Amino acid sequence: MSDLSAADLAKRKAQLTKRLAELDTRLHGIEDELMSHQARDWEELATEREQDEVLSSIGEEGKQELRMIFAALKRMDEGEYGYCTQCGTRIADERLDVLPATPFCRNCAP
Repeated sequence: MSDLSAADLAKRKAQLTKRLAELDTRLHGIEDELMSHQARDWEELATEREQDEVLSSIGEEGKQELRMIFAALKRMDEGEYGYCTQCGTRIADERLDVLPATPFCRNCAP
Protein backbone atom coordinates (compact mmCIF):
# COMPACT_ATOMS: atom_id res chain seq x y z
CA MET A 1 0.00 0.00 0.00
CA SER A 2 2.90 2.39 0.72
CA ASP A 3 3.73 4.73 -2.12
CA LEU A 4 7.06 5.69 -0.60
CA SER A 5 10.00 4.70 -2.75
CA ALA A 6 12.33 1.96 -1.54
CA ALA A 7 15.01 4.61 -1.01
CA ASP A 8 12.64 6.75 1.08
CA LEU A 9 11.62 3.75 3.17
CA ALA A 10 15.26 2.78 3.70
CA LYS A 11 16.06 6.34 4.77
CA ARG A 12 13.15 6.40 7.24
CA LYS A 13 14.06 2.95 8.57
CA ALA A 14 17.68 4.03 9.11
CA GLN A 15 16.45 7.16 10.89
CA LEU A 16 14.21 5.12 13.20
CA THR A 17 16.91 2.51 13.84
CA LYS A 18 19.42 5.22 14.75
CA ARG A 19 16.92 6.73 17.18
CA LEU A 20 16.35 3.29 18.74
CA ALA A 21 20.07 3.02 19.47
CA GLU A 22 20.13 6.52 20.99
CA LEU A 23 17.14 5.75 23.20
CA ASP A 24 18.62 2.44 24.29
CA THR A 25 21.81 4.17 25.39
CA ARG A 26 19.89 6.91 27.17
CA LEU A 27 17.55 4.51 28.96
CA HIS A 28 20.44 2.33 30.13
CA GLY A 29 22.16 5.47 31.45
CA ILE A 30 19.03 6.44 33.36
CA GLU A 31 18.71 2.95 34.79
CA ASP A 32 22.37 2.98 35.87
CA GLU A 33 21.93 6.40 37.48
CA LEU A 34 18.83 5.29 39.39
CA MET A 35 20.64 2.21 40.68
CA SER A 36 23.78 4.10 41.75
CA HIS A 37 22.34 6.28 44.50
CA GLN A 38 23.75 5.63 47.95
CA ALA A 39 23.11 8.80 49.93
CA ARG A 40 23.84 8.56 53.61
CA ASP A 41 22.15 11.67 54.95
CA TRP A 42 18.54 12.80 54.64
CA GLU A 43 19.24 15.97 52.70
CA GLU A 44 21.21 14.14 50.02
CA LEU A 45 18.59 11.40 49.93
CA ALA A 46 15.82 13.97 49.36
CA THR A 47 17.79 15.55 46.52
CA GLU A 48 18.41 12.15 44.96
CA ARG A 49 14.72 11.27 45.17
CA GLU A 50 13.79 14.49 43.36
CA GLN A 51 16.32 13.67 40.65
CA ASP A 52 14.99 10.10 40.49
CA GLU A 53 11.49 11.40 39.77
CA VAL A 54 12.80 13.48 36.88
CA LEU A 55 14.86 10.58 35.55
CA SER A 56 11.91 8.22 35.84
CA SER A 57 9.72 10.63 33.89
CA ILE A 58 12.34 10.94 31.16
CA GLY A 59 12.65 7.16 31.12
CA GLU A 60 8.90 6.71 30.66
CA GLU A 61 8.91 9.18 27.77
CA GLY A 62 11.76 7.23 26.22
CA LYS A 63 9.90 3.94 26.61
CA GLN A 64 6.84 5.46 24.93
CA GLU A 65 8.99 6.64 22.04
CA LEU A 66 10.47 3.13 21.75
CA ARG A 67 6.96 1.69 21.45
CA MET A 68 6.12 4.22 18.73
CA ILE A 69 9.30 3.38 16.79
CA PHE A 70 8.68 -0.37 16.99
CA ALA A 71 5.11 0.20 15.77
CA ALA A 72 6.39 2.34 12.87
CA LEU A 73 8.89 -0.37 11.90
CA LYS A 74 6.07 -2.91 11.96
CA ARG A 75 3.97 -0.68 9.71
CA MET A 76 6.95 -0.54 7.34
CA ASP A 77 7.13 -4.33 7.23
CA GLU A 78 3.40 -4.49 6.55
CA GLY A 79 3.55 -1.84 3.81
CA GLU A 80 1.40 0.59 5.80
CA TYR A 81 4.03 3.11 6.88
CA GLY A 82 3.31 6.70 5.90
CA TYR A 83 -0.45 6.35 6.19
CA CYS A 84 -2.55 7.56 9.09
CA THR A 85 -3.69 4.66 11.24
CA GLN A 86 -6.90 6.53 12.02
CA CYS A 87 -8.18 7.87 8.70
CA GLY A 88 -5.90 6.13 6.19
CA THR A 89 -4.71 9.27 4.40
CA ARG A 90 -1.09 9.74 3.40
CA ILE A 91 1.00 11.47 6.09
CA ALA A 92 2.84 14.46 4.66
CA ASP A 93 6.57 13.97 4.12
CA GLU A 94 7.21 17.16 6.08
CA ARG A 95 5.45 15.63 9.10
CA LEU A 96 7.40 12.38 8.74
CA ASP A 97 10.62 14.40 8.55
CA VAL A 98 9.90 15.80 12.01
CA LEU A 99 8.07 12.80 13.53
CA PRO A 100 9.18 9.71 11.61
CA ALA A 101 7.37 7.33 14.00
CA THR A 102 4.04 9.15 13.95
CA PRO A 103 1.02 6.99 13.22
CA PHE A 104 -1.23 10.01 12.54
CA CYS A 105 -1.68 12.63 9.87
CA ARG A 106 -1.81 16.24 10.99
CA ASN A 107 -5.61 16.26 11.12
CA CYS A 108 -5.90 13.14 13.31
CA ALA A 109 -2.99 13.91 15.65
CA PRO A 110 -4.12 14.18 19.27
